[in-house]
Amino acid sequence: MFPVGPAPWPRLRVLWALWALLVVLLAPWRLWAIQETQECTWQVVLNNLESVGKNDAIDHFVDQELYTVDKVFDLLVDAPIDRDEVRGLGADEWERPWSCTLLGSGHLLTISLQTYLGFPYYLKINYSCTGEVSSEALVRKGHLTGLKPVVLVTFQSPVNFHRWKIEQLQIQMEAAPFRSPAERCDAEEMCLMSWYTPMPIKNGSVVMRVDVSSNGLGPFIPNKRFHVNINGFLERGRDHELQFTVGNELFHLIPRHFVNVPSRPLWYTVDQTPVLILGGIPEEKAILLTDTNFKDFFLVELSIDSCWVGSFYCPQASFTATIYDAIATESTLFIRQNQLIYYFTGTYTTLYENNHGSERWVRVLANECIKRLCPVHFHSNGSEYVMALTAGKNEGYVHFGTITDGLVSFKLLPRDRSVCNAILVDNCSITWAVFIAGDYNLLMLVEIVGPTSSKYFQVVSYDLVSDYLVVLYTIPEFIPDARGLEFLMILGTESYTNFPMIPKGMSYNPYNNLLLIWGNFLLQSFNSENFIYLADFPKELSIKYLVNSFRGDMAIVTENEEIWYLLEGSYQVYQLFPSKAWEVYISLQVLQQSSRYAPNETMVTLFYEDNKLYQLVYLIDNQQGRLIKRLMPVEQLLMYQQISKEYVLERQGSHLTLSFSNFCPFTVMRLQELPNPQIYTRQERYRAQPPRVLEPWGFHSENSLAVYQGLVYYLLSLHSKYDKPYADPVHDPTWRWWKNKKQDQDYYFYLANNWRSAGSVHVDMTSYEKIYDLKAENELPERIFLDKGTSYSFSVFLTTRKPEVQHGPSFQVLSPVDLAVVLADPDCIEAMVKEKVLVNRNSVLFWVTLSDKRSCFDQGISGHHLMKTSMLVKVLGSSGHCFQNTNRGPRMQSNLMVPVLIGCPPGKRLAFDITYTLQYNRVQNKHYFDCVKVDPEMPCFLFRDTTC
Repeated sequence: MFPVGPAPWPRLRVLWALWALLVVLLAPWRLWAIQETQECTWQVVLNNLESVGKNDAIDHFVDQELYTVDKVFDLLVDAPIDRDEVRGLGADEWERPWSCTLLGSGHLLTISLQTYLGFPYYLKINYSCTGEVSSEALVRKGHLTGLKPVVLVTFQSPVNFHRWKIEQLQIQMEAAPFRSPAERCDAEEMCLMSWYTPMPIKNGSVVMRVDVSSNGLGPFIPNKRFHVNINGFLERGRDHELQFTVGNELFHLIPRHFVNVPSRPLWYTVDQTPVLILGGIPEEKAILLTDTNFKDFFLVELSIDSCWVGSFYCPQASFTATIYDAIATESTLFIRQNQLIYYFTGTYTTLYENNHGSERWVRVLANECIKRLCPVHFHSNGSEYVMALTAGKNEGYVHFGTITDGLVSFKLLPRDRSVCNAILVDNCSITWAVFIAGDYNLLMLVEIVGPTSSKYFQVVSYDLVSDYLVVLYTIPEFIPDARGLEFLMILGTESYTNFPMIPKGMSYNPYNNLLLIWGNFLLQSFNSENFIYLADFPKELSIKYLVNSFRGDMAIVTENEEIWYLLEGSYQVYQLFPSKAWEVYISLQVLQQSSRYAPNETMVTLFYEDNKLYQLVYLIDNQQGRLIKRLMPVEQLLMYQQISKEYVLERQGSHLTLSFSNFCPFTVMRLQELPNPQIYTRQERYRAQPPRVLEPWGFHSENSLAVYQGLVYYLLSLHSKYDKPYADPVHDPTWRWWKNKKQDQDYYFYLANNWRSAGSVHVDMTSYEKIYDLKAENELPERIFLDKGTSYSFSVFLTTRKPEVQHGPSFQVLSPVDLAVVLADPDCIEAMVKEKVLVNRNSVLFWVTLSDKRSCFDQGISGHHLMKTSMLVKVLGSSGHCFQNTNRGPRMQSNLMVPVLIGCPPGKRLAFDITYTLQYNRVQNKHYFDCVKVDPEMPCFLFRDTTC
């Protein structure tokens, strides 16, 4: 049994005094007798056109074709929409025809691009609150009090920038209230209702993030993010029912599929994968498949032949139907069963001009003996990658797979000789491989059998460009003796224990260059040559897999299903489960009667989503099994650990008092003076509001929703044609939409106010625009794009606990807090920190400036081949000790890691042309492009294109 919760389930017993008091002190506010506010949350599902208004309809994103909404726009005869201008540019100007399927029928319709089209899906939005049985009544109450959900859809840039433009595009939409036509009701204000917005799609994007927030009226509902992705592995059958192309759906979760089954890692291309898959179901050629990050999921039996080919060069001790390795990329799924590798490419018409979707699973490397698949977490150069490690006749080689536009190809590396021959050994085996895309470098963990049958391990580097192979590091044979230290620098002079080091794998973070070698130990290095041993992890345990957030922290899962936590930038490893902190947390969940925890549960996998750690857990409660996704409360567990260790019992008079020590060096931490984000995040955001409907209760009809679809579509189509991301607003692509109708704006407003608008719909021309003045939200952005020669500045405000005053000839206040900025690549970027002590406020203000040094020229033109690096801002001595209470629970404040992308801006950033001339740098012996600008006052950017 591999339990996730304590076994047996903790009974409600009398806890000894400290823990009883701790539970009371740390219990969330909703445990108190008086509950002043409700805890509410947004609910979002996808509806196709036929499902709008149906109460329990939930659809998956399968259809990718647009449909025409010309009929509803033809009703708007006296409206701002200029139909003649929209249909064509002129007699001699032609647009490429667009073929699309008219949804609900089987024929094709050929229309012009210069028309209004609709998207195949809507987002249906509701909300629910704890303690409320009827969510329908809540939604009606919210509508009557002025609540309107605001939806922000973010399109993920595609992998292949050679085919599609790289852009950070968003559209902000206000949801429209819609009354359910399927329900009969006596009073219109009591009818069932929901809010709807169009769910737009964009060529090149198959992954969309949907952020839902409130307009500030009605009940308080925290912002919530949803993942709405296109599922290219579903299709509509002849009866229009959905069916899988990769296999057959199984509708029952059997306990033997999950109980007593070890957890396994979830592998995918970070930020690019619309569909995630997970194997490991014993003796079944089945996988778990999801297009919503396991908000819901499918159990699918794969339609593969399940062959077993054993031979003298590929010995197989036994046959199993289990899918051991499963990797998902932007468009293609990879699995390993026994020694065989299969892949399946989904149907994504938004990614390819021609459909490359597979009709069946394709067996690849059929004559090879594959012992393991290794993932590559990041794409580069317009492609994604996967690696297959061989056994048998090709031991010592790596099959390096490249996926471009759904087309898969493999090549054998190293090219001329095996790794064993290159490092001059007779017998070796590659245990793990990591691909560093920015350097075109392959790191391999190699197990070597010596002449006396003794084993040792080396880290070997292979350059894919020069075909050069070198040994970087030889791993010690035994675990070092840290002698009570948290970490130990491996110099070769330290003493060792009798425990052998057994490496099992490697992990690499391209943003901070952190390489981890793991097994029954943890070694970390920032240059792949000098390693630090983390002594907090017990040598008696063995790591099964790592889960990296690539934002400064990671989770560790051991063979016996323990969960540990590592905060990058520190050397402490924290045990999350099992632990006394976990028991306290579970006790609180029992008191709250949470349905997300059960006496009998098994962890299926562990993964990060939006910088939060989640578990996929199989629960058995009242003899009923179910699979759920739940948050792993890392911050709360660390808080409980800290409080349980650092307390003091002091006698005051005749009784004892309990006091806790707080090791956080500050009480308040705020980010201030952040610049407007768009120039550093390259965000392009549009705003669209639903058309105004002339209806007493403000409810929309199917026609007005179709008008909303067409308006959103045309707004995005103008963006694709006339986009100048950072140009002056005079180049706003929406300008040409209304240029002939702006002078009649008051007339259309008069018609709407007198309920005379055609089609009972009023289109406000000011409701569809590009936003240029987004403000910072007092937190660092998800990533910073740092153009050549530019800088990013902000300030950190800290209120300290104990000010230190130095008396003498000059009165001086010493700061008890120190701010450190750690750069992953100091040769390319630099940071400057200035400090100001605010004596009267017991605070310190730090100004931080991050700048590009113009010394790294390995990026291409127009925003391609951006260099990945990072900046880590930390308050010294605060790692794992500082937390901030928010409406979403505690949040760690100690480390702030931000990925930084260095390179050249997109080609359309500037409103003038730039030409490039090839120059030669004799000092660095490099060629690079020098830009010749039209405007002599604008800065020039130097960079090197890797294609030269």
